[in-house]
Amino acid sequence: MNKIANLIRSNETKISVVGLGYVGLPIALEFAKKFSVIGLDISEPRIEMMRNKIDPSRELESSDFDGADIYFTADPTELQKSKFIIITVPTPVDKNKQPDFTPLIAASTTVGKNLTKDSIVIYESTVYPGATEEICVPILEKESGLKVGADFKIGYSPERINPGDKEHTLTKVTKIVSGMDEETLEEIAEIYEEIITVGVYRASNIKVAEAAKVIENVQRDLNIALMNELSVIFDKVGISTREVLDAAGTKWNFLKFSPGLVGGHCIGVDPYYLTYKAESLGYTPEIILAGRRLNDYMAKHVAVNTVKKLGHFHKVATESKVLVMGMTFKENVSDLRNSKVIDIVKELKDFGVDVDVTDAFTSQDEIKDFYGLDSVDYTKSDKKYDAIILAVSHEPYTKLTAEDFASMTTKNPIIIDVKGILNHNELTENGFTVWGL
Repeated sequence: MNKIANLIRSNETKISVVGLGYVGLPIALEFAKKFSVIGLDISEPRIEMMRNKIDPSRELESSDFDGADIYFTADPTELQKSKFIIITVPTPVDKNKQPDFTPLIAASTTVGKNLTKDSIVIYESTVYPGATEEICVPILEKESGLKVGADFKIGYSPERINPGDKEHTLTKVTKIVSGMDEETLEEIAEIYEEIITVGVYRASNIKVAEAAKVIENVQRDLNIALMNELSVIFDKVGISTREVLDAAGTKWNFLKFSPGLVGGHCIGVDPYYLTYKAESLGYTPEIILAGRRLNDYMAKHVAVNTVKKLGHFHKVATESKVLVMGMTFKENVSDLRNSKVIDIVKELKDFGVDVDVTDAFTSQDEIKDFYGLDSVDYTKSDKKYDAIILAVSHEPYTKLTAEDFASMTTKNPIIIDVKGILNHNELTENGFTVWGL
């Protein structure tokens, strides 16, 4: 048994988690089932919510807080009580699609100012290979006055949280762990093994672990980009992409990806971290960037085809009303950040279309605060729409019938089923024109 693990087990030191979003909070609570944990977040309102057993991200139930030995705080000096500090802050990109390390730098600064000797700092934020050692370590050293290797150790264990997924939860997904040396690796692995029931994978070094994380999402981004390109082609051919994929999927080794909007904090962001690193080394990654361009184009593709369908029935864009259903970045989550649906809304407005929006998982106030848009409750409205865009496959929307849509639409109604979740035959038989990716 290793030193810090023993101290944690004997309650002589604590585990700290810095950043309590959809990644940090589940980790903090899982560790708190066995050990004493400090949960640090810069937002006092969020801290107050968590003290009252409310997950600000709305991924966890109040019961998930039960029995957890955790102290929620916005006071960074509390980190001085910990020898095992996990940093789980976001790593977004800026308007130029360049890595934005602001949250990571801020968190490293905070931790550095409160770092004590013989601690281990573990990063879970997605970065390019080398960023932990190149960007974070110098900050920790500067702020703490300590030297990495001699006075404290570092590791990297990429997060694999999938918002909205109730099957592949934290403890049921293999955790990659890495450390700056063999001793640190084993210490980190031992502590994570306390909560990851399926076990951990020991990467040979930190750069390997960083690269493994980022390519998980690069691979998915590229596969979706391929499906999106096929969707554009098959639409021009005049055949159903969904039917083509169903047919091709009968082969045992066909990868079952689907076309769609690619937003969120991972798939639509992480590839830019790898391309940034590649370009800094003098290599332009053509395939990865092409995939990103194509996926970013799909919102415009949906908007343009909506306007085209309206035109087929001589419905002028500037006189048409469209309802966009779903504003979050993926199904069954409440998070509006990095959603590509807003790009559809903007494109339609550029055409002069009168657009209403609604969402089953996010409140009207949240949509107003985040996007400045007034949203509607279609269940209480008698407004009629020329077209309805089902942009996010929230579970309640999958249960809507042709009768439901008929009550919301005008003559010659159009349904844009972005993800292909509706019964198109039923809708067509009831007089709807249906289009999707």
